Amino acid sequence: MFDIKKEVAELESELIAIRRDIHENPELGYQEFRTSKLVCDYLKDLGLEPEIVTKTGVVAVLRGGAGEGKTIMLRADMDALPVEEETGLPYASKTKGVMHACGHDGHTAVQLIVAKILAAHKDELKGNVKFVFQPNEEEAGALNMIEAGVLENPRVDAALALHLWSPIKTGHVGLSEGPILGTTEEFELEIIGKAGHTSTPHTAKDALLGACNVVQAMQQLGTREFNPLLPIAVMFGYINGGTARNIITGSVKLGGTIRFLFPDEEKNKPIVLEAFERVVKGTCMANDLDYKLTYIPSNPSLFNNSEMVSIVKDAAAEVFETRDNVDEFKSLAGEDFAEFSQRVPSVMTWVGIADTQKKCDFPHHHAKFDIDESMMKYGVELQVRSVLAYLNK
Repeated sequence: MFDIKKEVAELESELIAIRRDIHENPELGYQEFRTSKLVCDYLKDLGLEPEIVTKTGVVAVLRGGAGEGKTIMLRADMDALPVEEETGLPYASKTKGVMHACGHDGHTAVQLIVAKILAAHKDELKGNVKFVFQPNEEEAGALNMIEAGVLENPRVDAALALHLWSPIKTGHVGLSEGPILGTTEEFELEIIGKAGHTSTPHTAKDALLGACNVVQAMQQLGTREFNPLLPIAVMFGYINGGTARNIITGSVKLGGTIRFLFPDEEKNKPIVLEAFERVVKGTCMANDLDYKLTYIPSNPSLFNNSEMVSIVKDAAAEVFETRDNVDEFKSLAGEDFAEFSQRVPSVMTWVGIADTQKKCDFPHHHAKFDIDESMMKYGVELQVRSVLAYLNK
């Protein structure tokens, strides 16, 4: 076995440089053309043959030289967010209104260095490693890649991913079995009334008042509708309506998310959505209003396979030389790696990057979000050790 820690340490400056280059040049979902080219060029230099899948996605297979075996997939996401960066970093985004505010720049950099190390030792691998660089994670791009056949040729037997995560402090990782992320359903809702003058409210149907009532009434889902021991969060992210102070608006548009972590997702998801629409319909009826409701495809629950978790926990013990920093983890956040986890044994590991002194403790999607770059090398080593343990066990 080669000295993994030594090789990772020797590549740390390159790892950080790649991450900063991507951070400085962020691209939104399915617009990651520069990032995609960077990834392809890097993989070609390693002797791999990358292919473009679903516009900007990249897939490359490393075939081990130690005999036939299974295929493990490593996935990294590449897209940025429509956020104006306020970090003041010397490598801050050069693209107005776009920044890497979720760590995907770090994920891509980590996976490229993992590919470099494994490619240098391919003769020690029994089986294959499929590197998947995925576009558009923020809007569920994983399903498009699956539909394009990314889990085939060769068929994927297991999958790994990691997420740099600011709710966890530096030096710790979050890793649990079973469903760890909630089911997410996004929605667009329009409340439709009748416009009028604010001096004669009886001649109008106030869509704004109806929208306020819907937002308030929806809070009963978590406290009265479902078991309070099972987490559910219905959140409205925006509300738009009205054109002037003295006009009763005839239409208000709202958008948000429904997140829940219930057992038996397939059975309970229709029940949750039915309850949501029932509250909307009933509230609108009580206010003599109409509505239009649209659900936007999003993420199922992310499921960590117990055997895969065991492999990664053993790898983490070697990486950190302790088992005391592996914490139980569950969240209502959404991650489209969930689509892979629903199809093959998978595990996503959450690597802590929160360091107050380094100002790396802002929440994801925040304009001042940054990562503790010193944790990326641990992510590289964790993935390398996990791959070796899975393929050569």
